[in-house]
Amino acid sequence: MTSIPVTVLTGFLGAGKTTLLNRILTEQHGRKLAVIENEYGEVGVDHQLVIAGDEELFEMNNGCICCSVRGDLIRILGRLLKRKDPLDGILIETTGLANPAPVAQTFFTDDEMRSAFRLDAIVTVVDARHVLQHLENGDESVKQIAFADVILLNKTDLVSPAELDALEARIRRINGVARLHRTKDCAVPLDQVLDVGGFNLSRATELDPKFLEPEYPFEWAGAYDLPAGTHELVIGHADDHDHEHDHGHDHGPDGHHHHHGNENELDVVLLPVKSLDEADLSAARDQAVTLFAGWESRLKTGDPVIPGAALHRLLLDQGNGRYPLKLATGGHYLVFEQCGEEPLHIQVNGEPVRPGWQRDYHPAHEHNDEVTSVGISQSGELDGKRLNEWIGELLRTKGGDIYRMKGVLSVKGSNKRLVFQGVHMLFDAKFDREWGADPRTNTLVFIGKNLDRAKLTEGFKACLT
Repeated sequence: MTSIPVTVLTGFLGAGKTTLLNRILTEQHGRKLAVIENEYGEVGVDHQLVIAGDEELFEMNNGCICCSVRGDLIRILGRLLKRKDPLDGILIETTGLANPAPVAQTFFTDDEMRSAFRLDAIVTVVDARHVLQHLENGDESVKQIAFADVILLNKTDLVSPAELDALEARIRRINGVARLHRTKDCAVPLDQVLDVGGFNLSRATELDPKFLEPEYPFEWAGAYDLPAGTHELVIGHADDHDHEHDHGHDHGPDGHHHHHGNENELDVVLLPVKSLDEADLSAARDQAVTLFAGWESRLKTGDPVIPGAALHRLLLDQGNGRYPLKLATGGHYLVFEQCGEEPLHIQVNGEPVRPGWQRDYHPAHEHNDEVTSVGISQSGELDGKRLNEWIGELLRTKGGDIYRMKGVLSVKGSNKRLVFQGVHMLFDAKFDREWGADPRTNTLVFIGKNLDRAKLTEGFKACLT
C-alpha cells in the first residue's frame, strides 16, 4: 500500500497561511485532501466554510475534508485511514507560534503512522514585511525557517526588490536547502506545496553550492608576481591613485567584517608559492588556515612585513596603513586577507601591481550560536554500522541543537539510495530507488545552532569504508 503524503503548514499569525488553506479547501484542484486544523479553538479557516462546530470531520464541496484537532492527532489520522475512498494527501496546520517539530515527529514515532503516511514537507509561510523583526527578537520564527522544506516568502508586494534580496540571503544563511517561492497572497501552484518530496533530497545539486563549501577564516586571496626588493603593502587610500586600482573584491551584501569588533585592524598572511597550479594554491590555502588560527604579530604603519609562516595583524590609522614589504627573492606571493573595509594594494616603485589570480572564500561566521546550515558532499561508500553509531551519538549529544537533518547516502552493499531525514532527535532512514546511472555520492545537510562544520565533516568521513 502506498503511503499518504503529509504536509505540515506553519508560519506566524498573519503571514498568510489562512489564505493558502482557504484556497486548498475551495479550489477545484481534483485532489482528495484532509486538512487538519491545529488551531485549538481559534478558527483559522474562513468560518463560512466551517459551520458545524461539534463534528470533527467536515466534507468540503471540492472533495476535501476539514478537521479541527482539539483532540489527539493520532486519533484523527486513524479515523481518516478508515475512510472508504483513499486520500491523496493530508495537510496539518500548526498554530501561529508553534514549533512544527512535535507534529512532524508523530510520523516517526508511531509504527502505524510510519507505514500509512510519509512526511512530505514542512511548509513555512513567512511575512516578508515583518519577518526581520521576528528574526531579530524571536527564536520561534528562526526555528520555523530552520524546519522548513518549502518557504513561501509572502506579501512580497509590500517590500522593495532590494529588501527581498537581502531577506532571501538572510533566510538562506539559516536554511540552505529549503525551496523558496516569492508570493503575493500565497498564490503558488499547489504542486509546489503538496507532495513535493521535500524530505527527499533527490539531487545533490539542489543544494546551494556556497553552502557545501568549507568555511575559511579569510575571505579573499590574491597572487602577485613580484620582483625581489622592498615594496609597499598599502591599505586604504593612502595615496592619489584613488579608486581605479581597487583589487575589486566585494564582500557581499551583508559585509562580514571580522575585525574582532575593531575596524582599525586587518589580518593578513603572505606566503611565497611555487606556482599558481591548483596543488600549490591549495597547499598554501591549508597553511593559511592554520596560520589564521595561531598567534598574530601586530604591525603598525611603517613596520616591515616579511612573507612566511606568520599571521600579521596590521594596525591601521582610520582604515589606512603603509607597510614596507621585504622580499628576498622574486616570484609568486599569495596574500590571504580577512575581510577588510578598505582596498589592499601592493605597490612596486610606487605603482600598484594587479593580482594575477584571485579568489573569494566562503567566510566563517563567528556567531556560532546562530542557526545555520552545514552541507557535506562526499563520494565513497559508507559503513552502515559506523554511520548508525555516529548519527546515534550525534543525536544524543546535539539533538536539541539540530533542527533538521536530511541526506541521500551511498551505503556499502546496497545498490539503492539511503534517504534519511530527521527532526530533532528522531530520524527515519529508508532505501528508495536504485542509483542507476547516477554517481554514488553522499549528500548530507544539517540545520541547527552551534554547528561545527569541521567536526561534522570529520565525523562523517570516519564512516566511509
